[in-house]
Amino acid sequence: MNIFQLLRKKKELIPLVLMMTAAAGGASSFAIYSLQKSDVIIDRKRNPEPWETVDPNVPRKLLTINQQWKPIEELQKVQRATK
Repeated sequence: MNIFQLLRKKKELIPLVLMMTAAAGGASSFAIYSLQKSDVIIDRKRNPEPWETVDPNVPRKLLTINQQWKPIEELQKVQRATK
């Protein structure tokens, strides 16, 4: 039976189908959005440490409120010593 014929017969399924379609679309769009972030590693061979190239002035969260970035001196010393 065709899905459109089923929806014509049982009209109470239309809101359910719309909500499930919206939920699936939202989940897949958020998954694609999350894969474009720098803290998600897909290919470890090409760039094994992607967090080294993150710009601290660009917000990485979906919503950022009053974010201030300050370098930690100990980490800066360790980073300079290991390079």
